[in-house]
Amino acid sequence: MDTVEVEGLRIRYQRTGQGPPLVLLHGAYEDSRIWRRQLDGLSDEFTVFAWDAPGCGGSDDPPQDFTGKDLADALAGFLREAVPVRPHILGLSMGSGIALEFYRAYPSVPASLLLASAYAGWAGSLPPEEVERRYAQVLAELEQPPEQFIPAWLPTLFTDRADPAAVQETSAIMADFHPSGMRALLNANAHADYRDVLPTIAVPTLLLYGTEDVRSPLSVAREMNRRIPGSTLVMIPDVGHMGAVEAPDAFNAEVRRFLRGVSAG
Repeated sequence: MDTVEVEGLRIRYQRTGQGPPLVLLHGAYEDSRIWRRQLDGLSDEFTVFAWDAPGCGGSDDPPQDFTGKDLADALAGFLREAVPVRPHILGLSMGSGIALEFYRAYPSVPASLLLASAYAGWAGSLPPEEVERRYAQVLAELEQPPEQFIPAWLPTLFTDRADPAAVQETSAIMADFHPSGMRALLNANAHADYRDVLPTIAVPTLLLYGTEDVRSPLSVAREMNRRIPGSTLVMIPDVGHMGAVEAPDAFNAEVRRFLRGVSAG
């Protein structure tokens, strides 16, 4: 693990490989370890960076008044310190929201966007009552030991065909979360709405979803595709929300195919 300091926050990250830079942004309750299969599988062709977002993994917890713009600024600082040239940015679930928040503030920086299991923010993709249900759920979970609630998350992240070892690995990563850090990220992200950002996106964009994702379902995927000009929607068959973990070979192949097309273009 490497470390940079951004706005007084220590940000830890993994870096491997050679080639165009690909920056990976993990989801909620996760850290850079969730990207093990991408760090291994894509480093033959790309320099792959996976950060621990502020409040996650080995990174410092941000203040409780941290905002979405603060998170975008933290990512911008991380990229300035760690990534030498214009990167491709791949966000998973919450990480896709961070990517959209970043694009809103820094549209000239990404070479492309890859949004996996993405929302236009919860508030931009889900009914208001579902947004409040999810917000209240996570707030309550932050007061509980992880073994009490992480098992209930897993069926919403994976299909029942997923490799049990991969599910268990994900469970262990999620259980290692920072309560204070997750609370700050939840407050920064939970009510975000990026519908205004989507039509402004002017870089190549891949939307990558599992056909059996129950958290960001097909209706969300199609609406994202409709709103982002020229975006490419790819559905991985028989896979849930965590396609990067459940079907890494298919996921990595789609990422590689898309990025080769961007380079060729």
